[in-house]
Amino acid sequence: MSVARERLERWVQKRDQRLAALPWLRTELHAGRPVRFVADEILVQDTGISAALRTLTGLGHRSSEITEDEPATGLRRLRTSGLDVTAAVRRLRSQLPGAVVGPNHVFTSTPYEHGGPFGPPVACDALPSKLAPSASGASSVRVVVMDTGVWVDSPLPAGCYSATPDNHETVLDGDDNGELDSDVGHANFIAGVVVQSTAGAQVRIVKVLDSFGVCTEADLAVKITALTDVDVLNLSLGGFSIGDQAPAVLAAALETFLSGTGRVVVAAAGNNGITDRPFWPAAFSAGGTTWAQQILAVAAHNGTTVCDWSNQGPWVTVVAPGEDVVSTFINHAGFTSGWAQWSGTSFATPKVVAAIVDRVAAAGSVVAAAQQFRTDVAQQTVGGYPALH
Repeated sequence: MSVARERLERWVQKRDQRLAALPWLRTELHAGRPVRFVADEILVQDTGISAALRTLTGLGHRSSEITEDEPATGLRRLRTSGLDVTAAVRRLRSQLPGAVVGPNHVFTSTPYEHGGPFGPPVACDALPSKLAPSASGASSVRVVVMDTGVWVDSPLPAGCYSATPDNHETVLDGDDNGELDSDVGHANFIAGVVVQSTAGAQVRIVKVLDSFGVCTEADLAVKITALTDVDVLNLSLGGFSIGDQAPAVLAAALETFLSGTGRVVVAAAGNNGITDRPFWPAAFSAGGTTWAQQILAVAAHNGTTVCDWSNQGPWVTVVAPGEDVVSTFINHAGFTSGWAQWSGTSFATPKVVAAIVDRVAAAGSVVAAAQQFRTDVAQQTVGGYPALH
């Protein structure tokens, strides 16, 4: 077994232990692969609420024990103790073909936790300064990094990004071995990759992942549909779904966000080292929708080959450098420069974001720039995929 594979398996074990400790989360094996979702609840659009209530009572749940709320306009969340989520979703999908119905999937950052495919981020010397202030004006491209909150005490200058106070991280979680044990710094690192790689981005950080790098599908969908002033959305997060079917609530949110707009989503392909199933939201890039071409799915290469810890599949749009990336991290006792070296498709993704940003002025629009990027990288392949070097 390769050293990289051993590191990957240690990372997966640590991540799974963390997730198993969350009482509200359920993990089930589907076709031998884990799928995670919120326990005891399903999501359904308003028009399907009557059928959903009948389904839950048909599964033996009293109507008086079913609670209901509205996490977003037109979307209902039903909860009841002991719910067989998979069975409920399957019944509803058979009754309501084409409707928005599904579990509340759980997604994680890529990498999730400080494990990463090569272990935790490694402290390193600061790179020569290439951290230009965030662009402004009509010609700047508005990039949203939807991720963890941003850690303010960082070598990433405040002028390189914007974030409201509610999108800041204020607590460094850790355990008794003194090592950082959360995903604090993930957004800092990604934003640092963008501003090192292009001077044309106006970067904003929006928090959706908690400090352990976890979010729910409902929370992600709500955050995406609330975005207005954005051209390119960086999503260095994701997960798997029941039956490998497209997560219905997230699909509806992306349709609202992308259809009829000039926006683009760049999403990480994930770090599970697999080739046989879709990883969402990146896999929407091959979903056959009218807006699929506005999503780019990014796997990682090491300069020579596709990293063996990077997910692959026919839905991958491009591979980009993702091994031993150097960027801004946090100021911490273990990181005296505040900079770190880290690996993951999380960090290949913002390199593609920057490459699109750099093409906008010549292409005339973000969507045209994304298409030009696809054309430019089509002939320089790594592992059979178009590659950004």
